[in-house]
Amino acid sequence: MKVNCKYIVFVVALLGSTFLYAQQYPQYTQYMYNTMSINPGYTGSRGHMSIVGLYRTQWVGLDGAPETQTLGIDTPVGKNVGLGLNVVHDALGPTNETYLDGNFSYTVRLDGKDELLSFGLKAGGRFFDADFSKGIFKDPDVAFQGDINKFYPTIGAGVYYHNSKGYLGVSVPNFFAEDHYDDVEEEIGVERVHFYFIGGKVFDLSYNVKFKPAFIVKYVPAAPVITDLSANFMFYDRFTLGAAYRWGDSFSGLIGLQITDGIGLGYAYDATTTNLRNYSSGTHEIYVRFEFKSNKEKLKSPRFF
Repeated sequence: MKVNCKYIVFVVALLGSTFLYAQQYPQYTQYMYNTMSINPGYTGSRGHMSIVGLYRTQWVGLDGAPETQTLGIDTPVGKNVGLGLNVVHDALGPTNETYLDGNFSYTVRLDGKDELLSFGLKAGGRFFDADFSKGIFKDPDVAFQGDINKFYPTIGAGVYYHNSKGYLGVSVPNFFAEDHYDDVEEEIGVERVHFYFIGGKVFDLSYNVKFKPAFIVKYVPAAPVITDLSANFMFYDRFTLGAAYRWGDSFSGLIGLQITDGIGLGYAYDATTTNLRNYSSGTHEIYVRFEFKSNKEKLKSPRFF
C-alpha cells in the first residue's frame, strides 16, 4: 500500500491530542448559528422559516482531517409547534458519515411574558462508510479486511429555554450507543452518548453596540469535558466581530455580516494550541443563513440566536 507521509503525521499528532477522544460527532465553532443540529428544542424558535448552511474544513494541510457540511431547514407550524430537517455530512480519515434527522419541538409560554420553554425530539439515521484502502495500518485486525457500509437509527431529545435576550439548553443528539471507527486507536469502538449544554445572552452596551457571550459544553462519559466559550460584539445590527476559545484545543476569530434582513454570512478561523499546529495551517468555517420573514417581522428587533 502506498505510504502517505502526511497521513502518518496526522495519526501521530492525534495520539498527543486528548481532545479527539470525545469527538465522535461533528463540532462547530459557530455553534450559536447552527443550534438545531445540537438541540432539537431550537426548531422553529425564530418564528419564521430559516435555512442554514455551514461548511467546516478542519486542520488544513493534513490528509484525512475532518471536513463537515451541514444543511438545516426549520419553521414554526401554528403557535406551538416547530418542524425541521437537518442533513450533515462528516468525513474523517477513511470514514464518511451522513446524518439525516427530522426535528420536532413543542413550545410552552412560562409565567413571564417573554419566557418560552421548548421540548424537542429528533429522529432519523446515520449512514456510515469506512473505506480501509485509505490510510495506513500496523498489524491490521481482521476488522479491516473489508469495507464497512452500515445504517444506524438515531433518536435524540433536547430542552431549550429562551427569551428575546438569551437562551439555555440541554440535549442528547442520540440515545443509542453504536459501533464507531476510532481513527486514533485504529479500531471499531462503541460510540458513547453525548450530552450538550448551551447558553448565550445579549447585552445592550449602547444603542448601536451589543455584546453576545455564549458557551457550549460537551460531555461524554469516560472522556474529557469539552468547553467552548465565545464573545461577539454586534454593531448597528449588521456587523459582528468576536473571538472564541475551545478549552485546551484552539483560539478562534469570528466575523459576521447581516447583508439584508433575510441573508446573513459568517466566517471563523481556528488556530489550534495542540501539537497539530506544527503540521496544520488551521481550521476554516463558513456559514450562510436565509430567513423568510413576514413584513410584520421585519419591523421588529432582529434575533441574535
